[in-house]
Amino acid sequence: MSLQGKTALVTGSTSGIGLGIAKVLAGAGANIVLNGFGDASAALAEINQHGVQVAHHPADLSDIAQLEELFAFAERFGGVDILVNNAGIQHVAPVEQFPAESWDKIIALNLSAVFHGTRLVLPGMRERNWGRIINIASVHGLVGSVGKSAYVAAKHGVIGLTKVVGLETAASNVTCNAICPGFVLTPLVQKQIDDRIAAGVDPTQAQHDLLAEKQPSGAFVTPAHLGELVVFLCSEAGSQVRGAAWNVDGGWLAQ
Repeated sequence: MSLQGKTALVTGSTSGIGLGIAKVLAGAGANIVLNGFGDASAALAEINQHGVQVAHHPADLSDIAQLEELFAFAERFGGVDILVNNAGIQHVAPVEQFPAESWDKIIALNLSAVFHGTRLVLPGMRERNWGRIINIASVHGLVGSVGKSAYVAAKHGVIGLTKVVGLETAASNVTCNAICPGFVLTPLVQKQIDDRIAAGVDPTQAQHDLLAEKQPSGAFVTPAHLGELVVFLCSEAGSQVRGAAWNVDGGWLAQ
């Protein structure tokens, strides 16, 4: 499908999952607003290859003032038609040892920023009578894991918020859905593999063992998989997918 003339804002998109999704959206013709810390020159160059308009804003989305600056900045392309709430962080510790500041930061970025971004784009989407809000949640929005209390709580919250917004926009041409990836080979997941290698496990075996614990397919979900699903949800074929939590997890939740 063509998304020419549409503008997509993808949070946390200077690398990894977010950049992968942005590239697929750009390939479908959407103008892209990137967001994330650090040097964005490589990400901007990758999007530029698709011949669309692209810009970058480095807002820290856990800070509401910076978040609002990002969404005001995105208006330079005429308003956000597609919002992909992807930015997130993680910290692992038992509940009784979980630092309060880590809890607050994770909830602010992984959940509250999704709410604030949604409330900021909805008026324009309603006015234009078209919009797509796609929240990158996680299988941890549907199941729990030891040591991940803040992340699991935030991602469950994202699923609940997705359902509410899906209902509140159900009679319009605006949709809101969540995508729930299993293991994607992000730096965080690579660290888990590296820790096993450091303990003496063969690299191939370390990756196999990690996937075997949760993901029956034995293969990682890729950013391109997620990007293609985002484009589908933006299409007419996805127009009656509303308030859904779509797991892309290699069979994790089928067990």
